[in-house]
Amino acid sequence: MAQNGYAAPTAPASTGIGIANLPNQRHKIVAKRGGHFTIMVVGESGLGKTTLINTLFSTELSPPKNYKNRHVKALDKTTEIEIIKAELEEKSFKIKLTVIDTPGFGDYVNNRDSWGPIIDFIDDQHEAYMRQEQQPQRNEKIDLRVHACLYFVRPTGHTLKPLDIEIMKRLGTRVNLIPVIAKADTLTQRDLVVFKQRIRDVIAAQGIRIYQPPMEPDDEQSMEHAKILMAAMPFAIIGSTQDVQTPDGRTVKGRQYPWGVAEVENEQHCDFRKLRYLLIRTHMLDLISTTEDSHYEAYRQTQMETRKFGEGKVKKTDNPKFKEEEEALRKRFTEQVKNEESRFRQWEQHLIAERDRLNKDLEHAHSSIKALEAELDNLQMGYSRGSQRR
Repeated sequence: MAQNGYAAPTAPASTGIGIANLPNQRHKIVAKRGGHFTIMVVGESGLGKTTLINTLFSTELSPPKNYKNRHVKALDKTTEIEIIKAELEEKSFKIKLTVIDTPGFGDYVNNRDSWGPIIDFIDDQHEAYMRQEQQPQRNEKIDLRVHACLYFVRPTGHTLKPLDIEIMKRLGTRVNLIPVIAKADTLTQRDLVVFKQRIRDVIAAQGIRIYQPPMEPDDEQSMEHAKILMAAMPFAIIGSTQDVQTPDGRTVKGRQYPWGVAEVENEQHCDFRKLRYLLIRTHMLDLISTTEDSHYEAYRQTQMETRKFGEGKVKKTDNPKFKEEEEALRKRFTEQVKNEESRFRQWEQHLIAERDRLNKDLEHAHSSIKALEAELDNLQMGYSRGSQRR
C-alpha cells in the first residue's frame, strides 16, 4: 500500500513466526562482540608449557624461557603468577586470549604450600568479579576467571606424585581441570598406555575432579566424540613450533630424532589434536559456561552464606610465603623453652640436694644435742648420788 508516493517496505516471505531465526541473531551478536578465553598452565619448569601454548594457537604468545638463569631466583622459593594477553583473529572473528603461567611451581626440594599463590589467584578472580557485579555500574567488568587449567604431569612412567595429587584436588573444585602428560615422545606407546591408566586409577581413588565433556543423548556424533576425548585423558602431548621434514617429504610441526619424526598433529603419535578440539574447536563455549554456572556460582554461594552483602573477604592469617620463617621462629622458641626448662630442672635438683644436706645437718645437730642432754642428765644423776652419800 503506497502512502505519499512511497512504497511500504515488504517483509520477506517466510513460514512460521521467526523463532527459529534466533540462533542466527545470536551468531551475529557473538561474531560482532568477539569472545574472551582464559587458560592457566600449571606444572614444573621444563615440561614445555610455553611451547604447548604457542603450538595450540599457532603463534608465539610467550618467548621461550632461558632455564640457565633459573638458579638466580632459587632463594625466592615462591610460585609466581605471570599473565600474558593477546588478541587472535580467524575469519573475521576476534577472541581476547589470556594465558596464566605459574613459574616456580614444584621447582624446589620443599614444595609445601607452593600451590598457595595459584589457588589464591583463582579465588581472587572470582572475588573480583563478584565485587564488580555488586557495583551500580557494571558496563566494563574485568574478567580474569580461569576457564580451563592444563596441569602438566612429568612423564616418569610411574604414577602421580604427592604434590600432583594435592594441587589437583584443590584445582578440581575451582576450575575445569584438564591433566596432560608432557613430552609424551619420551615414553614408548606401551609405557604411555600403562602410565595413563595408573593416572586414571589415582584420580578415581583420590576423588579428583577433572573436566568431563557434556554427553548429549540427542546427538550421537557429539556423544561419540565426547567419549573419545574422555578415553584419551590424560592427554599425551608433544609440543613444537618448528617445521620438520618427514621421510615421505611432508613438512609438519614436530620433533626430529635419529629414529624418525614425532609429529604434533599425528594422532598415532600424541593427543594434541584431541586437546585442541576440546579447548578450542568443540568445547570452548562449554568451558566458559561451566566456569560461569558451576565454579563461579559455587564460590559465590559459599561466600554469600558466610558474609554479609558488601562485606570484604576474610583474609587468611597464614601466608605461605612466611610459613618457613614462622616455623623457624617456632622451632627456635621451642628450643629456648626446652633449654630454660632444663636449666630450671637443674636448679630444682640443686635446691633439693641442698635441702637434703641441710636436713641431714639438722638431724645430726639434733642428735648431738640429744647426746649432750643425755650426758648432762647422767652427770646430774652422778652428782646427786655423791651428795646423798655424804
